[in-house]
Amino acid sequence: MRSEEVAHYLQNNPQFFEQHADLVANMVVPHPHSGRTISITERQMLALRDKNRQLEGKMGELLQFGEENDEISAKMHRLAVGMITATSFQAALHTLNSHLGDDFEVPHVALRLWHRPEGSDELPEFADVSEALQAFAETLAQPFCGSTNGFETSSWFGEASLHVRSQALIALRNGNCTIGMIALGSEDLERFYAAMGTIYLERLGDMASAALARVLR
Repeated sequence: MRSEEVAHYLQNNPQFFEQHADLVANMVVPHPHSGRTISITERQMLALRDKNRQLEGKMGELLQFGEENDEISAKMHRLAVGMITATSFQAALHTLNSHLGDDFEVPHVALRLWHRPEGSDELPEFADVSEALQAFAETLAQPFCGSTNGFETSSWFGEASLHVRSQALIALRNGNCTIGMIALGSEDLERFYAAMGTIYLERLGDMASAALARVLR
């Protein structure tokens, strides 16, 4: 008989071991971590212990992820409160930069808005942006994360541009209209990567969009 046939028979005839209890007591199998043989009962105990260790490891990972998410949520809450209480463009910009730098440890933050209000000619946030980048921002259903290569946004980081290796680009919208973009930069190539989750970046974009649209009216 083939081993598959034996396994199939035992699965369909669970009473077999009840009828042959002495066989179970005398059967031995190889130890999973050594060359000695052990009883089936002892082998089952080892399998259960291994499974418990795996479950404990997964539980530990889930707890760690939960704690990390709680920390991020608290930071997002502080940022939201700050953006809500900002009453001017400069106050909103300062709040955004300080929270991203201090709370989220993002070393480089740059912002561009397409429509320049009166008296803002000197502000870098209203510097000209190419039509190609504006069109790219229109297509962003979610934040872009990846390299700075080929993006004019790399120049937004000033003197640090040569050292920034990864970035996150978040479109800012007022209703259905794209009004600008936030660029987050890091010297770490793996800080912002293509496969990373973007839910908190999306929430950041929503908060910044609402606050900036309000103070720029």
